[in-house]
Amino acid sequence: MLLGDTLELRHGPWRDMLAAATPALAEIGAAMAGGEIVLVPGNHDHALAGRALEDGPDLGLERRFAPEAASPIAAAVAAALAPARVAVAYPGLWIRDDVYATHGHYLDVHTKVPIVERLAAGVMRRLAGAPPADGAAPADYEAVLAPLYAWSHAAAQRTRQGRAAGDSRSPTIWKLLTGSGRRRSLRARALRIAFPLAVRGLNRAGIGPLEADISGEALRRGGLAAMREAVRSLGIAAPHVIFGHTHRTGPLPADDPAEWGPLHNTGSWVLQGHFVERAAMRGPYWPGGAILVEDGAPPRLLRLLDDVAPEALRAPGPA
Repeated sequence: MLLGDTLELRHGPWRDMLAAATPALAEIGAAMAGGEIVLVPGNHDHALAGRALEDGPDLGLERRFAPEAASPIAAAVAAALAPARVAVAYPGLWIRDDVYATHGHYLDVHTKVPIVERLAAGVMRRLAGAPPADGAAPADYEAVLAPLYAWSHAAAQRTRQGRAAGDSRSPTIWKLLTGSGRRRSLRARALRIAFPLAVRGLNRAGIGPLEADISGEALRRGGLAAMREAVRSLGIAAPHVIFGHTHRTGPLPADDPAEWGPLHNTGSWVLQGHFVERAAMRGPYWPGGAILVEDGAPPRLLRLLDDVAPEALRAPGPA
């Protein structure tokens, strides 16, 4: 299963993004020859779901589609994954009766961390209404989030490759606010002073509740709390819920099991320099996470790239 954001559909026309991903997809498809790969779209490749979203209130926790019935993009991804069989499931998939998997982007409706998507979701929540605290359906979350994803996708189709149409400056802003970068400029100091005031203003405007703490600990704590809220609101009664989205693998041996509860996070397969500093190599944001679900056993976290040097994971520079 590829648990969302398989393609980056916010950084340019989808055919360009597919061409960039095809070598990796072809290797995955060859390794899975004779087996099935299930695509579970996330927020960055939401357009893969395409026609699946036309089901509206009847979407449910799992709807499976043949790729060609889901969207032209899904059909193209399935061709790149040949000879493996491919299906699309949205917004998630029951792997077993006790294991549910989803990308996890619905948590953006609940998180108190003021990331770009949370702010946009706060505006849409005022317009479309918040999902019910109990008995919510995926359609309630789609009413808030799908218009945002549709705008990002449409903008990307008119953007030159490599120029993000969405929140490409978020990592830079995060480093300035947390002081994790090397810059100690007047601009950075001013931003750190203004940020809590901006958050206070957003709360007064009804976009919150938001908190000004965006430290690594706050990101972890806020993401887990928001995901637990989405799981509870949707009535997902599963002992194990697998998601990604926040890119923070876990639970790790040093994590508090009570904080994680039923949650398991696959992490990311992208080396993110704003999270992976020299002192945190192979830390919780190190790429290469996967969750193994075996018969009769709890889901188990794998760290498949822990032995790979950082240089091997960075994209080559211009010749």
